[in-house]
Amino acid sequence: MQDRMYANALPPHVSDSDRRIIDGGPSLRVYQTWNGSNRFCCGGRLIFGPDARSLFLTVLLIVTPVILFCTFVSQRLFHEFDDHIGYLIVAISAIFTLYIVILLFLTSGRDPGIIPRNLHPPDPEDEADGSNLSADWPVSRIGGPNLPPTKDVTVRGMVVKVKYCQTCMLYRPPRCSHCSICNNCVERFDHHCPWVGQCIGKRNYRFFFMFISSTTMLCLYVFAFCWVNISKIMDEYQCDLWRALVKSPTSGVLIIYTFIAAWFVGGLTGFHLYLIITNQTTYENFRYRYDCKMNPYNRGCAGNLWEIFFSKIPPSKNNFRAKVKGEASSVYNSVSAGPTMSPEMPKTSFDVEMGKRQAVAAEDLEDIQSQIDSVGGLERCGTLPPHTKWDQKNNWEITPDMRMLAAEFGMQYGPSPTEREKIHGDQ
Repeated sequence: MQDRMYANALPPHVSDSDRRIIDGGPSLRVYQTWNGSNRFCCGGRLIFGPDARSLFLTVLLIVTPVILFCTFVSQRLFHEFDDHIGYLIVAISAIFTLYIVILLFLTSGRDPGIIPRNLHPPDPEDEADGSNLSADWPVSRIGGPNLPPTKDVTVRGMVVKVKYCQTCMLYRPPRCSHCSICNNCVERFDHHCPWVGQCIGKRNYRFFFMFISSTTMLCLYVFAFCWVNISKIMDEYQCDLWRALVKSPTSGVLIIYTFIAAWFVGGLTGFHLYLIITNQTTYENFRYRYDCKMNPYNRGCAGNLWEIFFSKIPPSKNNFRAKVKGEASSVYNSVSAGPTMSPEMPKTSFDVEMGKRQAVAAEDLEDIQSQIDSVGGLERCGTLPPHTKWDQKNNWEITPDMRMLAAEFGMQYGPSPTEREKIHGDQ
């Protein structure tokens, strides 16, 4: 009885993945047990930030003016230029837009350089020399002692302080920072861009710069040919600027739109070009304000350009489609929900929960037994209140939960049929 009663009694806060683990279901994949705030698509092949919906707005802001340009402005360009040149102008704008959208998804849909979390804090002995910067420390204990908040690391002969991340339980490598939006530590963290819905880090910074610089050129391209269209109208009709804008209002709207956009993305492109030449990140530029002599990462203009555009992009440290063992996946879920747990703790915590429930059941049974004894004692002493029906008293004193527990354990509650007839006879 007791085994059947608690066989399927799982804690109400257990997630679906934990239930599959406890029930012996199929193993999960890394992206299904991910502790960050990222969103995954295509079975973990694409990783986005939590604000990935902004991608739709970004694509709309890029594609819409090009569609207006190809639909309304290009008609007059076909007549003013040779047929091949007119079609080439439109084709270049369309192909360039497709190229920019691809760069956008290469920036937002890939791992920016996320460092895997530790399941346990690192051992102080391993960090004593300050040389271990890897995220793969050995798991030795459930809770370890308090670790210093920073430690010194030498980078090209200069001492750099690295911080300990309480969330990821690791000392961040140099130039690494924890993104509060994505909830991950990212290598060479630059910033979190809401327009692409992703962190900008070591593995996607190149595509991000190509995206904003290409968008700037597209804005200038549309802006220039809209002015060409207006000038052709002015020559054809011998009118001033305002009448030409009335004859082609789409050109006027696109001129204003691309002018504002070019200032925005163009300024961003110029700022990041300065960061590339000086080998800084946006985070470092606003936080540390490096001088040329103080920046330990500056390799000179040519070396900095080579590092960003021509160096090999390192592979991701995360295999999001890899299968996770049941114990490891339960640890991942427990880390996201609360304090650090070892692989043995999910089973232990479940056993503790079962023990608590059994203890509570025993206490309830003792209460039931004491109530039955007290009622029987009152009956034997003749002190039951007069004009009181047993059914009403029993329903008031013994709750439905107690009645169910008593029935499960085969206990008798209330008087026997002969005793009940005697009670009614006395009344």
